[in-house]
Amino acid sequence: MTDVLYTGPIPAERGGELAMGGGRSETSALSGTGGGRGTTTTQNSQRPNACCFCWCCCCSCSWNEEERRRRSRRKRISQDTKMETIPNCEACTKPSMEEIRLWSQSFDKLMKNPAGRNVFREFLRTEYSEENMLFWLACEDLKKEINKNAIEEKARSIYEDYISILSPKEVSLDARVREVINRKMQDPTPHSFEDAQLQIYTLMHRDSYPRFLSSNIYKSLVHGGSRTSSES
Repeated sequence: MTDVLYTGPIPAERGGELAMGGGRSETSALSGTGGGRGTTTTQNSQRPNACCFCWCCCCSCSWNEEERRRRSRRKRISQDTKMETIPNCEACTKPSMEEIRLWSQSFDKLMKNPAGRNVFREFLRTEYSEENMLFWLACEDLKKEINKNAIEEKARSIYEDYISILSPKEVSLDARVREVINRKMQDPTPHSFEDAQLQIYTLMHRDSYPRFLSSNIYKSLVHGGSRTSSES
């Protein structure tokens, strides 16, 4: 099957950011399930080079700098247009004081707890990086799907919302992972985004989680629960 190239308008802000790069064609994997909607064009812009998919210290420089630029851009978009809507949080029970304290022991314990994910997501919203959690949750939902048509539809939605460079909620992924996704989108499965999901999970763990533990959002829960326990 032949890959086709994405054509479409480049947002003015994003186009300005990319204007320093050389020419490169952008490949849209959406044509794999869309049925002949693709045409070919070459954009006179190039995305900044991202790090390879490794998590040693030497990889954090340019990749983290790109992530900071993305956050700054999303912050301006959110403040200027007010177009983003905030989806509902996951249904969960009120966490106990013991559960809240466990969240500080490991990121895995936080992410396995629905209430923990909601609180962490609220923190990510203050940093204008909530799309990382939304993408992770969407991948988890896709993994549970067994209907082929629903898989294709959900995969396409995830791509358009979080992978496409035209989306204001685009997550930060390196070139290798994007190429893997583009290939897998020719025939989507529940696990088409596994590599990307792992990369975003690692980003949240290493970048956002330490700041979450030091945030007022988390500290207020810990201190509030401690005061309640002492009063009892």
